[in-house]
Order: sequence, then structure tokens, then C-alpha cells
Amino acid sequence: MGSLAIPSELHFVKGIDPVADMNNGTVYSDIIEVGGEGIMFLYYKGVSTGGTDNATITVEASSTTAAAATAAVPFWYKVVATTDSGWTAATTAGFSITAGSSGLYLIAAPKDVFASTGYLYARLKCLEVTNDPIVGCVLACVYGLRYSPQPASLID
Repeated sequence: MGSLAIPSELHFVKGIDPVADMNNGTVYSDIIEVGGEGIMFLYYKGVSTGGTDNATITVEASSTTAAAATAAVPFWYKVVATTDSGWTAATTAGFSITAGSSGLYLIAAPKDVFASTGYLYARLKCLEVTNDPIVGCVLACVYGLRYSPQPASLID
């Protein structure tokens, strides 16, 4: 068996818990501090009630964890459900998910897109275009962080 190389500088957090009718109106992920090299979101939609669901996905920079001020930022995305579509640049207007059941999208916003806003936090925004409930969730990953291991004296 070959070797396995997994970057050690990944920090995963929940963005949106798995829920039915995930894109009910306008939905936002948790607000996460962007550290290291940037942030990625894994948007996973499962079963669609009628197969006509549609949403526009954007990434927003935020001034605080309470979204006191926000600004849409450009980002990259790719479809990874069945085949890897390759990275596509998205403007601040975002992109539309494909209608139908089962979709997996990887969304990445490198740290440099936040520089012009002066904000240190990010969230994913899902704007429902067609009302057709889907089961789904969002996972977030801050990448390029350097964590120091805890001394044994601090570990229970």
C-alpha cells in the first residue's frame, strides 16, 4: 500500500448542521475566523423533494462573529459529487447550484480575498431561488493553520 499524505494544518468546524429544507429562504453558515491560508466550505445537498431546488451560493467576509458588517468576496468553487469539475472562479455574486438530488460543492476563499474588507471572519450564504426543500449541511475547514501540540501536563 502507498503512503498517505494528509495535511496537518486543517481545522474542521460545522457550518450548517444537517437539516431538512436547508436552504429555506436565506440561510447562513456559522461565522468562522479565517486564519492561516484561508477557508473552505463543503456544501452537501442530499435528497430534493421535487428535483427543482436551486440556490445561489456566496461567501461573505464579516467584521465580527455577530455579522455587525458583511461584504461579499470573490472565491473559487468546484463540483465534486460524481466527477471533479475543476476550480471555477466566482465573483461576489456567487454561483448557482444544480437542481436535483445529491450535490457536493467545494468552495474556497483564500485569505487574500478578505484583505480588502479588513474583516477576519467568514460565512457561507445560501439564497434559495426555487422553493424545493433539500436535506443538506455545510462543513467548514480553515486551512494552513499551525497548531502547537498540548503539553502532556495539560491533557487529562
